[in-house]
Amino acid sequence: MDRLDSMSMLVAVSEAGSLSAAARRLDTPLTTVSRKISVLEEHLKTQLLTRSSRSISLTDAGKSYVAACKRILEDVSEAERTAAGEYTAPKGDLSITSPIVFGRLHLVPVLADFLRAYPDIDVRLTLSNRQVSLTEEGIDAALRVGNLPDSRMIATRVGTVSRVFAASPGYLQIRGVPLTPGDLVGHDCIGVEGFTGSGFWSLADGVEIPVRYRLIVNSTDAACEAAKEGMGIVSVFSHHVAQDFRDGTLISVLPDFKRETLPISLVRESGEYLPLKLRAFLDFFTPRLKARLSERA
Repeated sequence: MDRLDSMSMLVAVSEAGSLSAAARRLDTPLTTVSRKISVLEEHLKTQLLTRSSRSISLTDAGKSYVAACKRILEDVSEAERTAAGEYTAPKGDLSITSPIVFGRLHLVPVLADFLRAYPDIDVRLTLSNRQVSLTEEGIDAALRVGNLPDSRMIATRVGTVSRVFAASPGYLQIRGVPLTPGDLVGHDCIGVEGFTGSGFWSLADGVEIPVRYRLIVNSTDAACEAAKEGMGIVSVFSHHVAQDFRDGTLISVLPDFKRETLPISLVRESGEYLPLKLRAFLDFFTPRLKARLSERA
């Protein structure tokens, strides 16, 4: 029996909440996961999981064993990283995540210079608007937009971003330019699932303006394209439309009314040891992102 492999699978099952979810996360056949957990239980001569038709839960012995497994696996991982030289030279694989549009506009251009500067570091960049778990998905650093919940994460602020209203010149010529937030009630608006409010937009002081969504999409890129086609007014972050404002394809609407400003942070897990590859990334990206964002403020 590969003890460490079985421990890893048990930890994955405990975190995922089911054998099938753990199997998907590990990209391993369900039968393999189930068999290895059973072999582990036979080896320990104790039941670790209570299985039902719909879910699983850890027994008391399972809870204690999983906690010990996590410590053991982390110690092994730390030893392997040390042996591989992650703490003596900036090298190895680095995993980063960022919101889609922000990553495309700001991370990718800086990443090109970073890879040239550090030829022994290979990067996996995941662009997703989903809040990716650093621990569960093996992410070294994440760029977050918005206020951060209290956690064990270490965050470095690199800038801020504000929400803005925008519309095409053609739409405003036909429908008129809103002069006050209340005027939005009579306009066609474009909503973004999970990003804009359900039937309202808000100002910096918390005032909520009811709006009518003529179109709802699940992507800020698509919402901006729809706005450029004259379908209505959109509410997005300033970096989503910065180039469109410069090109004149979109125009800022109600620019004198202050909207919510959110922090932009580089986030990593707390820990006693910081691999040099991650230190190199943070030292390289932090000042460059601050400079890029201040130029566009």
